[in-house]
Amino acid sequence: MKPYFYEILEIVLQSIDEGVHVIDNEGRTIIYNKAMAELEGMNPNDVLNKPLLELFPSLDWNNSTLLRVLSTEQSLIDHPQTYLNNKNKEITTISTTVPVYFDQKKVGALEIAKNITKIKALSDQIMTLQLQLSKPQSRIVSKERKFTFDRIIGQNEGFLKAIEFAKKAAFSSSSVFIYGETGTGKELVAQSIHYNGSRKDKPFIAQNCAALPEALLEGILFGTVKGGFTGAIDRPGLFEQANGGTIFLDELNSMGLLLQSKLLRVLQEGYVRRIGGVKDIPIDVRIIASTNEEPYEAVEKGILRKDLFYRINVIPINLPPLRERKDDIPVLAKAFIEKINIKMNKKVEDVEEKVLNIFRDYRWPGNVRELENTIEAAMNIIENEKLLKIEHFPPQISAKMFAPASARRLTPHKNLTDTLEEIEYDLILKALKESNDNISKAAERLGIKRQTLQHKIKKYSQIKA
Repeated sequence: MKPYFYEILEIVLQSIDEGVHVIDNEGRTIIYNKAMAELEGMNPNDVLNKPLLELFPSLDWNNSTLLRVLSTEQSLIDHPQTYLNNKNKEITTISTTVPVYFDQKKVGALEIAKNITKIKALSDQIMTLQLQLSKPQSRIVSKERKFTFDRIIGQNEGFLKAIEFAKKAAFSSSSVFIYGETGTGKELVAQSIHYNGSRKDKPFIAQNCAALPEALLEGILFGTVKGGFTGAIDRPGLFEQANGGTIFLDELNSMGLLLQSKLLRVLQEGYVRRIGGVKDIPIDVRIIASTNEEPYEAVEKGILRKDLFYRINVIPINLPPLRERKDDIPVLAKAFIEKINIKMNKKVEDVEEKVLNIFRDYRWPGNVRELENTIEAAMNIIENEKLLKIEHFPPQISAKMFAPASARRLTPHKNLTDTLEEIEYDLILKALKESNDNISKAAERLGIKRQTLQHKIKKYSQIKA
């Protein structure tokens, strides 16, 4: 083995974002990296060579994942755990813990942990709010939060066909599968189906499957029983809370395959079992699911279970992206102006034709949501004028949509859309270079969200490949 191997290993351990904790056969810590120290609020010097139970008094040989794996020699994968450190601070992690062997002899246990304390706190707040809203005396939802078909705007033929199909789905109890890119209005359609159907007086609960780690999402969907895992409490899941109503699972393709199989079982058998529980709880819930990726491609890639997809895909609805319904841009823009006029107490009437023409040539990767945000950005700048003009849009939007001819790398036979994409590509490269490839800082420079920039980087890497 090369003499500098251990130094390299030490650098790697201290540089990664995940916490690493290794104990020996006596339960003493032998490796404890910087990320784990920050996660648990500990000083590494106070942890190394100390017994685990001495440092964490809330743990014992039964509820400590490290000690349990050390004792049973059975690995725990993506296991949620909530515990207190020696400063009485509550920590929640998702960890993978495995026994460690040397020369076929067990020498300890290793744990790699990811901090989800803030995510769990937020999910607890959401669950508490959902429970309050599900009580009869609390089931008063703001009209502004309820979407129905009369609030859906559009005149494009392909879009109207999709909406007409959704209206018919409202009178059924069959599962619905909505496909549409980010920002096309999938939840708006899902809510409209619910609030125009026979379940409209029952709960409508939406959950983004990409928003939470799989181990945490399972508990939120199906509920937990006290003792089911360390820190678990008795709490119903979203399926129980939505009983009699509708549950909308957004970005289903982001759900892990193991959890997809558990979801399939719930849909087939009509009952849920809370994590750590033995009781089967019958449920009557209508499922509306969605993906922002073409579902058949997701099945082909293996990120969406075929059996689950065909179980839910009883009524398929495809929402066209804004670039395929450009005849809707003027009416959508005017509707957003009217909405924001009320919000900002302004009297803007419309968008000038020159801007609308550029809007029609733009590809709108963020779809209707991006159009609304673009209009709102200009509405913050305009003062007493009646029409939104190019000068009313912030620099980031102007550079993306309205770049002057001198700034474009004009190529013969290229249309405006291709040229604008080239400009956007160059701006992204420049922002990344100036930010030393830090995506968060580059997104801040460009005036867009980090997730949006990641999507664009992925898009252009495929185009330029």
